[in-house]
Amino acid sequence: MARPSLDVPFLLPDAPAEPDLVAKYFKVLSDPTRVRVLELLDEHGELSVGDLVERLGQSQPKVSNHLACLRWCGFVARERRHPNVFYRVADDRVLELLGLGRALLSDNAQHVASCRRVDAKGR
Repeated sequence: MARPSLDVPFLLPDAPAEPDLVAKYFKVLSDPTRVRVLELLDEHGELSVGDLVERLGQSQPKVSNHLACLRWCGFVARERRHPNVFYRVADDRVLELLGLGRALLSDNAQHVASCRRVDAKGR
């Protein structure tokens, strides 16, 4: 049996359609804490987990879980400087994406605030 490559974290049996991947990518930004993490990293350049815990007022495990999600999907990068791990935005396009979202929101904030989430069955 062939061993999996160490260059990729896993192999998908059937690659999802691109629209599904794009939707999943944007889902990363569906959590306010993750958006706030990105805003803080934009503001400060880089922060340790402890700095983020303090600024967010959330538990270390919760912040670490959000950072793991952001890192896995390529939104943030980390660097270990013993004994701390520092995070930064991995790609400036992430910040451009947030800026574009804010610009669109400024024209549609009331509609977004009152938007009901509808599932695939129209409920």
